[in-house]
Order: sequence, then C-alpha cells, then structure tokens
Amino acid sequence: MSLGAKIAWDDTILPFQLDKSDVRGRVLRLDGVLDQILAQHDYPPAIENLVAEAAMLTAMIGQTIKLRWKLSMQVRGKGAARLIATDYYAPEKEGEPGRIRAYASYDEERLDPNAPGFDQIGEGYLAILIHQGGDSKPYTGMTPITGASLADCAKAYFAQSEQLPTRFQLTFGRSMLAGGAESWRAGGVMLQHMPKASPLMEQDENGPNEDGIMRAVDMLSEDEYENWNRANILLDSVEEMELIGPSVEPTQLLLRLFHEEAPRVFDPQRIEFGCTCSEERVRTSMSIYSAKDIAHMTTDEGIVTADCQFCGAHYEFDPKTLGFEAEGSEARQDD
Repeated sequence: MSLGAKIAWDDTILPFQLDKSDVRGRVLRLDGVLDQILAQHDYPPAIENLVAEAAMLTAMIGQTIKLRWKLSMQVRGKGAARLIATDYYAPEKEGEPGRIRAYASYDEERLDPNAPGFDQIGEGYLAILIHQGGDSKPYTGMTPITGASLADCAKAYFAQSEQLPTRFQLTFGRSMLAGGAESWRAGGVMLQHMPKASPLMEQDENGPNEDGIMRAVDMLSEDEYENWNRANILLDSVEEMELIGPSVEPTQLLLRLFHEEAPRVFDPQRIEFGCTCSEERVRTSMSIYSAKDIAHMTTDEGIVTADCQFCGAHYEFDPKTLGFEAEGSEARQDD
C-alpha cells in the first residue's frame, strides 16, 4: 500500500454487506485517534487495553446511528477496573467525520499489573445508551459482563437486546513502522446478521447458554445459520497484520476474506477525536448548586476548578459566578 493509500484509510470505518450471506459489517482502522484518546491519561497497560477495545467497539457500533445522534458505552464493574466510558458523536452533516472520546476510572491499589484488564472488571455490566437529542429519553440496553473480553460482552448485548447474531474480530496495540515513532494502531471487523433475522426464530433443543445469552443457532433458521457460520469461518482466517494494516487496504481485506460472498462496500466514515466539554457546559452543570455548596468546592486560592475526564481540559471559575445564586444569574435567565 502506498503512503497516500495508508493515510486515506487511517481512522476510518468502512461499512460493507455480504449479499450472498445476508450479513453486514464494518472494517475499522484507528491509529491517530487512539493515540489522542490514550495520550490524555497515563493509564497502566491493562487499563489502556480496555480503553482501546472499548473505543473500537463504540466506533463500530456507533457508525450505524443517525446524524447528530450520540452513542455511549459504559462498562461498570466491582473490580479494580471500575468504569470504562466512551462516547461516539455521529456527524452533524453527511460527509463530516464522526467523533469519539473515552476514559477510564480504576482503583490503583487493587489493580494487578500482571493480570489482563478484562479480568479486573469483575462482576458488572456493559450498557449502550443512544441519545437522539432534544428532550427525548435515551434508549438504554444492558448486558452482564460475560465471556473473556469486552467484544464478547458486546456480542452478548446484541444477542440479548436486539436478537442479532454479531461477531467482532479485533486487534490493537503499540507498533512502530521503520523509521517512525511508536504509536497505537488498531483494526477490526464486525459481522452482524441482517435485522430480518429478528424476532427470534426456532430455538435448538438446548436453549440459551448457561449465562442466559442466546446463540446464533437460537436466532436463525437452518439456512440463515449456515450462511452465518460460513461468514464466521472465513473471518477466522484473518491475520492480525491484515486487520491493523497498514499494508492491506480494507477493501483488499474484504476481497481476500469474502470474495465468494459478493462483498459490497459503502461510503467510508472518517473518525476524529472529539470532546464536547466547554466552560459554558461546566457552568450549566454547576447551576444546580447553592452558594453553600459552591463554597465547599472552592479551593484555598479562592477558585473552583473542574477537569474534563475525557480530554484533560482544565477550567477555573470565580465561585461568585457559579450556582443558581450566582451574581448576575437572574440577568442570564432573562436573556
């Protein structure tokens, strides 16, 4: 792949469909965006890996939502890895990039540096929230922490909440090209049976798995399951370097894996790092507090500070200008 082609596919999602299998999917490539997300914090490797995987899943799932909508993923656990939070902001207009941000909260004293990050989530759940904007109530779906990765949890979410067989094949990590600096690179493929497979069809005699999560065989007819199984077998042949690139373009990857399934690609979606925090948003969030509450937040230097967990932005305020009793608040309300 030429340098120009590599750059063209950096930080993109390529939607596709396998016409002979009735399967849709996305090919994801992240590098600079993932670097920006993780550069905001000095996370231990186990937490970095969780944030990287969550960001990939959020981008792949979020690509399907409508313009100006927002998709959030939250992973909450009782272990050392307490929270992984990600947001995907759909483009404002056709042709504009989607934006993504992510952060983690963890108990440093309980964290085992030698154990995989997923094992340190413990009992908990993965939640998907879709915000349509305005005053509409967000759609929320949840699934318990299950399997051996966040991708397994996302797979369970689609089986449980949407009754859609779904598969993720992801790889990510730090890499260094010849003559270049070390940076994060990530790549993955998402497969999903077309929605007409839902609602549930015939279940096999064994029913759901022990954890209560439906399997593909429980959701598809015999012919549909055969097509789904064939697409998964083909995906099993993918190599990590093919997923990450940069020597293999996503279109080439699809032809290599699925040429007999009649792959059809759609317009790629660019992804950027993006955070919506602002001084005005912080002021708005503080508007529910009284002057007494604000006084408790005031530092010895006589200011109130706030830091964005996603992008690291730091804000400082005069406490007299915050809260519903702030100086000039009535004038602002009149405006």
